[in-house]
Amino acid sequence: MAHAESSLAVVLAASPQNERAIASASANPERPHILLALDQLSATLGGGERVVLRLARLLPAWGFRVSVLTLSLDPRSPVLKDPPCPVYVLPLQRTWDFAALKAARELRRFLRQQKIALVQTFFESSDLWVGGVAKTVPGIRLIWSRRDMGILRDRKHEIAYRLLRRMPDRVLAVSEEVRQHCIEIDGVAPERVQTLYNGIDLPLLKSKTTPRRSRENARYRTLVSVGNVRPVKGFDVLVEAAIPVLQRFPDATFKIAGALLDTVHHAAIVERAMEAGVADRFLFLGNVDNIRALLEESDIFVLPSRSEGFSNAIIEAMACSLPVVATRVGGNAEAVLDGTTGLIVPPENPAALAAALEHLLGDHAQAASMGAAGYERVVSLFTTEAMLSALVAVYETVLNTN
Repeated sequence: MAHAESSLAVVLAASPQNERAIASASANPERPHILLALDQLSATLGGGERVVLRLARLLPAWGFRVSVLTLSLDPRSPVLKDPPCPVYVLPLQRTWDFAALKAARELRRFLRQQKIALVQTFFESSDLWVGGVAKTVPGIRLIWSRRDMGILRDRKHEIAYRLLRRMPDRVLAVSEEVRQHCIEIDGVAPERVQTLYNGIDLPLLKSKTTPRRSRENARYRTLVSVGNVRPVKGFDVLVEAAIPVLQRFPDATFKIAGALLDTVHHAAIVERAMEAGVADRFLFLGNVDNIRALLEESDIFVLPSRSEGFSNAIIEAMACSLPVVATRVGGNAEAVLDGTTGLIVPPENPAALAAALEHLLGDHAQAASMGAAGYERVVSLFTTEAMLSALVAVYETVLNTN
């Protein structure tokens, strides 16, 4: 990594791909320069981190220069192997001490030197600290991206969001539920908050000519879920639901794809599954490189989350024509039409979750119909093109507003 000259360096992640990205961006100085800022790029990328890197890869084709700024970079992060654009690191331990003041001066200089036109922030420290510094530079526009219902906040974040509610030029919420949270809890004016759904890549959709589940006599026995293993994802609730499901459908298999972020929680889930005699029907796969292949070989997608913003995993499953069973949290019920593309159940309710799973396992025709309807819903609403078109329209509006 190459350090800038200041004592608190903005660091550029060095790699051949990144150097090419820098050269490409520099060759188009007339394009508006967008800075995507996030709190961290970890060893195991979360959904929000993946969205940032995906936007960084796609936005240049829509007429923008793009850079990424993170406040923490794990040396094992996948971004170091294939950065989509210039990636800068401004190490920051606290947002209120003397080091943070020095970092703020460095960031201001960086924003001016790079001629940043718009900063889009993700997660709390980036929203509040990076966003606050950015707004001290004349002419820079600020967009907050809100991807959850504030589950990771503490009291100081809640106070800060309310105090700074007028600071962003626009707030983009990943679902209507998240939008309402911004309005009702954070106090952001409704006209400043816009819902922008996630989209998935068109190549996934174009490769599918017909829904995958077309045989009425097909057997539905593999249930899959995607999410890093931690309490918020509710896999412990799934184990409880699986107990009655496996009594009726003993050949069912539950596959969970995602990193074991909370090993204590994972151990408790495994212990409960062993105690209930269902451990042999659960497969914790860890990180899976080819999620699409896993979905294609599965029969039902289940998401038992306690909290969500808007789940990419749900729409990826629907794009593979899987019927979905999900909890009524965040944007799940906006993605899944209850009774049409899947079933929505209350969170923290193993009995309701079990009943929904048993219903789809026992009704192959309806499961196939829901899968086909889900595929059509993704094609019409949740594509990358639709997401980027809406995002670019927001950029243009914000950049052209005096």
